[in-house]
Amino acid sequence: MKIVITGSLGNVAKPLAQQLIAEGHTITVVSSSDARKQDIESLGAVPAIGSITDVNFLTETFEGADAVFVMTPPAISPDKIVENTTNAGKNYAEALKNANVKRAVMLSSVGAESPVENGPIAGLHNIEKIYNEVDSTSFTFLRAGYFYNNFFNDIPLIQNAGIIGGNYPSTIEVPVVHPTDIAKAAAEELVKDGNKNNIRYIVSDVRTASDFAKVLGTSVNKPELPWVEFSDEDSLNGMLQAGLPEDMAHLYVEMGRGIRTGVVQKDFINHGSPVTGNVKLEDFAKEFSSQF
Repeated sequence: MKIVITGSLGNVAKPLAQQLIAEGHTITVVSSSDARKQDIESLGAVPAIGSITDVNFLTETFEGADAVFVMTPPAISPDKIVENTTNAGKNYAEALKNANVKRAVMLSSVGAESPVENGPIAGLHNIEKIYNEVDSTSFTFLRAGYFYNNFFNDIPLIQNAGIIGGNYPSTIEVPVVHPTDIAKAAAEELVKDGNKNNIRYIVSDVRTASDFAKVLGTSVNKPELPWVEFSDEDSLNGMLQAGLPEDMAHLYVEMGRGIRTGVVQKDFINHGSPVTGNVKLEDFAKEFSSQF
């Protein structure tokens, strides 16, 4: 099959490209960086260098593809994040229609079912609705858990303050996922025949916030590392002090509040809380300790 992967050589796109190439598929990888061209070619894929804001470029890249993996960058812009993420989805939708692509897999998120209280996930909620209007393409909405990799951002807090935390309590259970598990699920979905849209959750583990503190803390010789529940205000101020753009900080606070109230996890739970990924928290802790 001829498959196009967006997302350059990121945490999901690279292992996805590697797996599909190993399976014998012809892969094109979309990247906005010309510096990635040689790395893409070294994998055995064809580079397509251009911007996802350019519908003509996307249409030309998607022409003749049997399937496309569509994802939007996690930090597409420092402000108007939801609006700009949504616009990227509109561009993908237009290009898929123009190129008459029959199959696509969207990297979405746990929490995308909700139109409110999900922070940056709101953009993915909007995009799912946009893709549902593309009659010529069958989509799998691959709703991923909270990325393990996000815990790398907590390393300075652990090192400097001896704590880890968020604006939700230690008893809250959070679905988490490893990028390699997402890649495996995406690879399975891209080669499927389908004539209707479907939702698939991809989650590697479901653990309490206190487990995050205990397991990750133990991996860095801090077995008593506490999970601290911050107020929304303290959480916002901490992110701003850490240098996050204001729009992004507000969205992350909103997402944490949605986790606290259960809005983000609700539809995942209603789907039976499926855990199909292989990388458990204890497995990821080895990666975490190597980066600490």
